[in-house]
Amino acid sequence: MTVVLCSSLGAPAAMWDPQLPVLAGRTVVRVDHPGHGEAPLADAADVADLARRVLDAAGDERFSFVGLSLGGAIGMQLALDAPDRLERLVLASTAARFGEPEQWLERATTVRAYGLGAIVDAVLGRWFTPSFDGVDLYREYFLNTDPEGYARCCEALSRFDVREALGGVDVPTLAIAATEDPTTTPDVVEAIARSIPNARFEVIEDAAHLVNVERSREFNRLLEGFL
Repeated sequence: MTVVLCSSLGAPAAMWDPQLPVLAGRTVVRVDHPGHGEAPLADAADVADLARRVLDAAGDERFSFVGLSLGGAIGMQLALDAPDRLERLVLASTAARFGEPEQWLERATTVRAYGLGAIVDAVLGRWFTPSFDGVDLYREYFLNTDPEGYARCCEALSRFDVREALGGVDVPTLAIAATEDPTTTPDVVEAIARSIPNARFEVIEDAAHLVNVERSREFNRLLEGFL
């Protein structure tokens, strides 16, 4: 089985390192967003553009998809645009619409003008609870992201809204939320699960947005059981 992993805005594919042990024996494809990790800058007019990049990276085989935040948005887009390619879908800490478009356009403008250092503390405060002791690595990951790549992904998110389309998703789906996530709260993730026929919803305690990192053992247990 091939498993494709797709990250949060501002995080590289390395954020999935905690999941690699539980995916041993499977073909794992980790996809970086444009300007993130090892990926060069590329056009990203909308989430559909980012979803096409995933299809290219995955090759010709069917695959299971695991996405968090922006990665989850890409997963929903894939389930709508290319359901024949998907075996299973895991959506973590994500939303069918990420707030008002203006906030993303403003963030893109800020990052282009002042760099990612202008927002890093606010972002890390949403990614992790105060008790998490691995923040420094993720600060480095975030600041190593290309600001233009980040801004383009912000603009793509500003155009994303699949709330009225999710009833047409016909892929086995697991939606995972974290109790302390201020960005995509459990009720936001649960709304996705309610909209997708027969989707399963799970909540992990004592974690914020990057739940796969902060509570990797609990996340991996759900992931392994579902896949």
